[in-house]
Amino acid sequence: MNGIVSITFWRFLLIYLLLLLVLFIMKKSRIENTGILFTAGLRMTLQLVLAGYVLTFIFQNPHPLLTLAYLFSMTGFAIHRVLSGNRDLNLRFRLSIAGSLALSGVVIVFFFVWVVVNVSIFNPQYVIPLSGMIFGNAMTGVGLAVKTFRENLRTQRPRIDALLNVGAPPKEILLPFVNQSLETALLPTLNSMLGMGIVSLPGMMTGQMLSGTLPTTAIFYQISIMIAICAVVCLAVYGSLQLGYQTLINKDDQIVC
Repeated sequence: MNGIVSITFWRFLLIYLLLLLVLFIMKKSRIENTGILFTAGLRMTLQLVLAGYVLTFIFQNPHPLLTLAYLFSMTGFAIHRVLSGNRDLNLRFRLSIAGSLALSGVVIVFFFVWVVVNVSIFNPQYVIPLSGMIFGNAMTGVGLAVKTFRENLRTQRPRIDALLNVGAPPKEILLPFVNQSLETALLPTLNSMLGMGIVSLPGMMTGQMLSGTLPTTAIFYQISIMIAICAVVCLAVYGSLQLGYQTLINKDDQIVC
């Protein structure tokens, strides 16, 4: 099979014309916050270009410490992104989120690379791109779950207070909100799995086929990564909320949020 066709720099710049199309539609639809389009496009470009140079150096100079440093920085950024949107959470809840996200992500990455792919856990060619997909989805899932959980608590506060007044245990009151938030966080991944292969050919599989990998090999990798993503989202969200919601219950069995 032929290798992937290179895109020249000048032809690459043509893709930004599509952002102008998006801007035109946003303006026509009277969407005021169009500045975020340029901010997102610029940040994405700068971050990916920088990552490209860093990864090129790591791939050309493979060393366990460099691979681990990139993995830890990726983990730290994922935790920061989730916590930055929930600055008013209590410290123990924030630690629950950080610990669950980091632990579940690292465990799933190591299991995928070491057990499924069967290569060294310090191999940057596998560890870094797979970690990016796993931690990226875990970050999104936990962020969505915590947002859903907190919004539900705010909107249902009168009902929560009424249940407390009639003597309902705080844990029994909060657990349905935890379970609902977990379901909400899992739905995007599950829906993606339902339509995969029929509605869409996912990015990892497409990229491998473009680079000349046999479709059967690309399929095995794609199925594996989707199951890994589903598992890491479930574990990270479950740990974050199961440990976190208990920090909202004080010694007097009151719910503080």
